Parts: sequence; C-alpha cells; structure tokens
Amino acid sequence: MTYDKAVEYINEIPKFTKKNTPEHTKEFLKRLGNPQDSLKVIHVAGTNGKGSVSSYLDAMLRAQGKTVGLALSPHLVKMNERIVINHQMVDDDTFLNVFEQVKEKVEGMVEDGLPHPTFFEFLFGMVLIAFAQAKVEYAVLETGLGGRLDATNCVEHPICSVITSIGMDHMQYLGNTLEEIATEKAGILKNAVPAFYIEGQKESNQVIEKRAKELGIPCKKVSKNAFEILEIDEKYIAFSCANAYYGDVTWKLNNTGRYQAENAMLALEVMRYLFGTEGELQKWQETLSACKVGGRMEEVLPHIYIDGAHNISAIERFVESVPKDTTGIGILFSVVEDKDYEEMIACLCQHVDADFFVITHIADKRAADTEKLAEIFRQYTEKPVIVQDSLKAAWNYVTSNQKDRTIYCLGSLYLVGMVKALIEEESNARF
Repeated sequence: MTYDKAVEYINEIPKFTKKNTPEHTKEFLKRLGNPQDSLKVIHVAGTNGKGSVSSYLDAMLRAQGKTVGLALSPHLVKMNERIVINHQMVDDDTFLNVFEQVKEKVEGMVEDGLPHPTFFEFLFGMVLIAFAQAKVEYAVLETGLGGRLDATNCVEHPICSVITSIGMDHMQYLGNTLEEIATEKAGILKNAVPAFYIEGQKESNQVIEKRAKELGIPCKKVSKNAFEILEIDEKYIAFSCANAYYGDVTWKLNNTGRYQAENAMLALEVMRYLFGTEGELQKWQETLSACKVGGRMEEVLPHIYIDGAHNISAIERFVESVPKDTTGIGILFSVVEDKDYEEMIACLCQHVDADFFVITHIADKRAADTEKLAEIFRQYTEKPVIVQDSLKAAWNYVTSNQKDRTIYCLGSLYLVGMVKALIEEESNARF
C-alpha cells in the first residue's frame, strides 16, 4: 500500500463506523501490545489551549534533555502532523509503516466481530505505536473531544493530568452548561495522578476541585495571580511568574495572544512538578521564547495572522489580544454550522475595529452557508462585508487590499489549515 492510499483509507473510516466504548478501545490497545505502557504520558484536555499547552510542554521537555512524542489534533495541512517525535512530524514511510501495523490488528478485530475503530481511535493507535517504537520517554497526548469517553483516556497510568481553559463548545456531545462540560473534561482525572488546571469560571473550577477531592489527588490551580503580563510587542508577549521557583526573570513567548501567558504558565507548573530542583529553567526560558505554536496567533506572512479561534470563548480571547493601535484591520472568517456563530460574529464586530470582513467557504461538509454568515455580520457592523465562496478569491481580496493593515484569519481550524496550504502552494509555484 502507498502513503496516499493509507491516508485515503483513514479518511474513509467515518463512513462505516461510530464512536466505540472505552472497553473496545482498551481491547484495541491490548491487541497493539499496549504500547502506552512504555511511555510517561502527560494527558491534556480542555476546550481551548490544548495544542498550545502541549506544544510548550513538548518544547520544555526537549530542552530538559528528554525524548518526546507529541500528539496533536486536528492536523492543519498533513495528517503526519498528528505524530511528532522530537519536534519532527514523522515522514511518509514511518507513517505508512505504523498504519500497516495498526490496520493488520484492526482487520483481526473485525474478523472477530468487533467494531472497527473510529478515525480518531485508529490514528491514536498509530500515535502510540510510533512513540513506543521510537522509544520516546515522554508522550504528550491531547484529547480529541471531551475527556471522560475520549480514546486517550484509556491510558490508565499517566504521570499527570492537565486541563486547559474550559468554555462552551461541542455542546451536542458534552453538555449545555459549564458544569456538564467540565465534568467531561475532569473525567481524565485518575487515582494517584496529580492534576493541573487553569482557573476559569467558578462553575468549572468547582467541578474539577470536587473530582480531585473525590479521588484524593493533589490538584494545582494556575490562577490569574500566578503570572503578570509585562509587555505585548508586535511579535511577542512577556510575563513574569509569581512563584519564587522561577526567579526574577522575564519569560517571553513568540506570540502576541494574551491567553498564551496562562497556557505557558500551566505548562511551567507541570514542569516544576516533574523536575523540581533539577529543572533547567534557563533552557526552558530559551525554548519558550523560540517556540511557535501552529495556527495560534501565528504570523504566516508579514502582518497576516492565522488563529484557531473556533468557539465563543476562543473568540473572546482573540479580541483581547488584537492590538488597539494598528493602522487598520481586515478579517477573513469562516465557520462550521454546528458552532454558535452568531455570538462569535457579534463579539468580533463589537470588539474589533475592522475595516472589512471577508466571508469564505471551507472545504468541509459542516461548513456554514456564506450568505447566511454575511447577513449576520451586516446586522452587527456597517463596515463592508464581502462574500467570496472560494478561498483563493477571498485570499486574493484580503492580500490585494491589505496595504498597511493587519489581516486576521479565524473562525475555524479548517480555515487555518486551508490558508496554510494555500500559502505553501503559492510559495512552491514561485520556485
């Protein structure tokens, strides 16, 4: 089988399967040889910030001299992005090799009358096999959806559980209140495994603290007072840490999102727990300042940023991070149908003084109708709202009208991936 055929097979999985029980996933992992048992797993859940916290942990663990596997989802451009070993996504040959190993075991399961693993479960099996065969010491695993019933939660003995900020998203699966959503996220907490979480709303904080108390495990809350933002420049954000462990130093992130300071602080607290007095703080500081988190306030071209904000809480964090002293702003936006996009649009229009809004279509069956989106935008702004059904046309519009403006592309991770792919395609065409 070729690499392309393997990717095609994985993409076809949703057509003939459904989410399985944790017992099924455990049987799947057993047939793979329980590769997770050889790894020191850091398990990360949350509504927003999972990818950033995971990336910061990966960077600092490598700075500490450890071998690290990083599992992120979704991928933005290429499926290999989901399997990263020591800061390198696996090559096509490695991807194909672990695919074939997993596919062989899956065929055996189906022959025995067991359901086929889902898209995410199949890739999760590939991740664990790749990490185990590369003999990584630490594995940073990001949940796919929720936590309690997520395939990653079948790793029974992680070394710590981490919960990022919690907000309203995926309500059709996780619940309609913060308490219900937090309950699903807190489902990753386990006996004898320390927990770390970002302070959020009282409702979600109480759920996490209560679950930790029931399990009798230490639970570290990273509060708003754990750090202080010192400066936000055009290219970076600087902050200090309140705890004396970190010394009187300034920490910098290669990002301008205000929310990234708390994400980095959460990762730092996990590192402090893991390494204590042996922590290489200067190396952590250096690696954080160089770490780029894909699709999170990422500058892809001069003064053009992509941001994965795809729910209301993420949009609220995005608008907090947009500088007020720019020479102009343009917004490129798209979203999937199952999001609360009217609230997202209202927040954008009310808090970002954009010169124009460009609405485009994303290549996903759940894509929201562009004309419907434009109609909502026009209810909340008098600025020009332009509909371009193809990303190419939308991209040509924003770049030709950029001038001295800063352009932000957001609303969907699908849009972020499509923009990155388009930029890569145009760059390759020039050379």
